[in-house]
Amino acid sequence: MDQKALWSLTYGLYIVSSCYEGKANGQIANTVFQVSASPPKIAVAINKENYTHEFIEKSGILAVSMLDMDTPMKLIGRFGFRTGRDLDKFEGVETMTGNSGCPCVTEHAVSIFEAKVFDSVDVGTHTVYVADVTSGKVLTDTEPMTYAAYHQMKGKAPASAPTYQGPTPEKAPTYRGPEGEKK
Repeated sequence: MDQKALWSLTYGLYIVSSCYEGKANGQIANTVFQVSASPPKIAVAINKENYTHEFIEKSGILAVSMLDMDTPMKLIGRFGFRTGRDLDKFEGVETMTGNSGCPCVTEHAVSIFEAKVFDSVDVGTHTVYVADVTSGKVLTDTEPMTYAAYHQMKGKAPASAPTYQGPTPEKAPTYRGPEGEKK
């Protein structure tokens, strides 16, 4: 199969966050889409190894911030290439607390919305969460960032992204820490 055939699918660029028992995490996601208008429902794909997945699994809630075209790589990198297990991703970032109690990133966001998960589908490396939209707010009328625009900025897809184009999982190198343990 020519993997490049999938590159023409269109995506946006979002920060998906969740919270549980006073802790919160967020990550970059490109797979968020509306699946129903009345009532409004969305679907979100999250890698099972990501810390945000753990919060969504436990709480059943999530928030989405749709990023604008001027979002700097520094913000994308903070939420896309760093783990919340080692860093408070929200420190120093403009946010507001949503109705669910989860942080919604407002910095460089076109709009934000929150949702409550009512179903999920295991699709291999990812879980697709289907959720009822419980609140939403337009923050600006600026143009949303597309995944194509992100790639034009020379942005890369991390190995945990559904669009990752690196080595196949069976050939992917395993990172080993200083003591030789798998990371």
